[in-house]
Amino acid sequence: MGPSELVRLKQRLRREALARRDRHPDRDAASRTICAKLAALPQYSAAKVVMFYVHFRSEVQTGALLAESLRSGKQVVVPYCQPDRLGLFRLRDLEELAPGTLGIPEPKPALRGLRHRLATPAELDLIVVPGVAFDRRGTRLGHGRGYYDKLLAQVRPDALLAGVAFQCQIFPEIPTAPHDVPMDLVITERAIYHGQCRSAGRAP
Repeated sequence: MGPSELVRLKQRLRREALARRDRHPDRDAASRTICAKLAALPQYSAAKVVMFYVHFRSEVQTGALLAESLRSGKQVVVPYCQPDRLGLFRLRDLEELAPGTLGIPEPKPALRGLRHRLATPAELDLIVVPGVAFDRRGTRLGHGRGYYDKLLAQVRPDALLAGVAFQCQIFPEIPTAPHDVPMDLVITERAIYHGQCRSAGRAP
């Protein structure tokens, strides 16, 4: 498959996956189930530093588990958009978030200048990863901007990459490119799929 064909195929998959997600009949209940499965993982219990995305529009809702992680004493890191990459911020309170780039909740701009509140990819023990679509092997399809691929390429090999999605976002196969980083797990309201582990001994 040539590069232009790959781009067109991914665009078609994105449109279909987003339409499916928007039509999901009960995203609230499904999100609670997904987050309960995530919280039950031994890797979550062991993780000291967890990165959550802050959900937007019809994504799997992460807010309740993010808040519980803060209450339980975990270090919670959230991403924010920079011109060519994702920055990482140590969140202490949900009140520190405000609509940012594209309307996505992000740390307030004034807080991003506090160097001690910034984090690096190497510090992350578990990364909760959004996606437009996934397949059962852990292949992820994002929005096409490459923000998460750049970030995930920098995390430690022993950090757990946990994709979360509704079952309707799971496709038989997602086309891959060399820069795509596979998930270790993909969690839906119906199943947990074990992906292509990035190093030996990663299978949970």
